[in-house]
Amino acid sequence: MMFPASVVGSLPRPPEVLQLLDDPSSAAMDEAIRGAIAMQEKAGLDVITDGEWRRRSYIGVIAELAHGFTLETNPADGRPWTVVTEKLAPKPAGFIAREAQFLKKHSTVGTKITLPAPALLGERLWDAQRSRKVYPKRDDFVRDCVAPLRREIELIRASGVDLVQIDDPHLCLFVDPDVRKSYENPDRAADFAVEMINAVVDGFRGIKFAVHLCRRAGARVRQGDDGLVSAEVVVIAALPLRGTDSDANVQMRGVSMPRASS
Repeated sequence: MMFPASVVGSLPRPPEVLQLLDDPSSAAMDEAIRGAIAMQEKAGLDVITDGEWRRRSYIGVIAELAHGFTLETNPADGRPWTVVTEKLAPKPAGFIAREAQFLKKHSTVGTKITLPAPALLGERLWDAQRSRKVYPKRDDFVRDCVAPLRREIELIRASGVDLVQIDDPHLCLFVDPDVRKSYENPDRAADFAVEMINAVVDGFRGIKFAVHLCRRAGARVRQGDDGLVSAEVVVIAALPLRGTDSDANVQMRGVSMPRASS
């Protein structure tokens, strides 16, 4: 199949599903996810997810895999914020793998599970003030995120799920000149993000990998009066998934694109 149809990963959660997050393994949540699976299959999708409905956050889910995080209020916007405040220590593996097992059991088409990229976790969960006592450098925290993600992939593969998608929407922001100015060496930062994705997937056989790059994240950061997102860098990253069964080589090219409608 040349172009399989799928969702990015998450699906909108009805209010009644949001109310189930305090017990994501409940029978009610199971029933809701079976409905989400059936909806995608009825729509004719070739590869489906569980909608990420058991997760409070597609990024903060790392706190289910490792100790070392606290849930705080972000002073910038008042929203809940998972931040690393201690050295990471492994929790019992399997939170995301259990999502995979349930999805595989109740699906009749291709299946996909999503994981946040290590560098994305560094951008969102490391704070220069709150994290520097245990991780003076963001990159050291990012490196420590690789091991818990790899442990989860081992279990996801055993579940029989077809595809693991690594989400790194922040990588797209390196085509934005204003974002690039905030880095001492933006090209090196982009290369490091790619290296960390490769570190997560390196050596796995028997499962396919994909990378999710999201232009809309950049649109929220910077857009002109004409609704266009400027990008002056022609090519900033080539992403071969090293040592896997996936034949992927993702290139990011600078373009100006119309703002997506809300």
